[in-house]
Amino acid sequence: MNSKIAILGGGNLGQAIASGLISDHFKPSNIVITRHKTDLLKSFKEQGVVITSNNIEAVKNADTIIIAVKPYKISEVLKEVAPEISSNKLLISVVSDFSIEQIKAQLQFDPVIYRAMPNTAASVNESITCIASNTSDDESTTNVKRIFNALGETIVINEQLMDAATVLGACGIAYVLRFIRGMIQGGIEIGFDAHTATQIATQTVKGASELLLQKGNHPEAEIDKVTTPKGCTIAGLNEMEHQGFSSALIKGIKTSYDNISK
Repeated sequence: MNSKIAILGGGNLGQAIASGLISDHFKPSNIVITRHKTDLLKSFKEQGVVITSNNIEAVKNADTIIIAVKPYKISEVLKEVAPEISSNKLLISVVSDFSIEQIKAQLQFDPVIYRAMPNTAASVNESITCIASNTSDDESTTNVKRIFNALGETIVINEQLMDAATVLGACGIAYVLRFIRGMIQGGIEIGFDAHTATQIATQTVKGASELLLQKGNHPEAEIDKVTTPKGCTIAGLNEMEHQGFSSALIKGIKTSYDNISK
């Protein structure tokens, strides 16, 4: 893909997207990242990425624009670059809780608009990205999926589910990492040093995910394989459930959703 991509917003997510694209052999010189403090993007500049604080110039020379700013900044940024977003450009927003209709209302022309919600695992090409659009154009969808497939896996959803996708896919990274941290702490308590506990916990989580991804089984089917009668696994699982493990996780996801949907 030889199109020029402008990423407006070089924060954590914008950098994760750029890193994923570069690692999937996108030409660095075809990527522009904007940020007020350009010195924070020094590592990308060294790789050949164009770094600038000028959003207008970045958009003017790009075929695809990815808006990756904080939610409170998106209106300001869209108004700034609106004269340069012509109908033949592809606009992708990774900003949560800002609809396609809200984006259109800020623009002077009518480009194809997509919303996308990757997560920070994009930087290691393991994101799950949900995309939604105001178009049924297959070519545009193919191009957007090609960008985000460079970051991991991509699925197309209805825009009404974008808030839910943000919680489960993007916030979900934090939930899983907190779970892994708990496993590491437990591992230390039963005798491992921190480094070894981390190695065991992270690989175990990776292996559990691969079991579901490759075999397509329900989690309980895989759980049954390691829960022998009167065994230590079922004893531990039951204690976790008595302490509200699954309930706490479900309530946390629902609370995040209620917060983003306000």
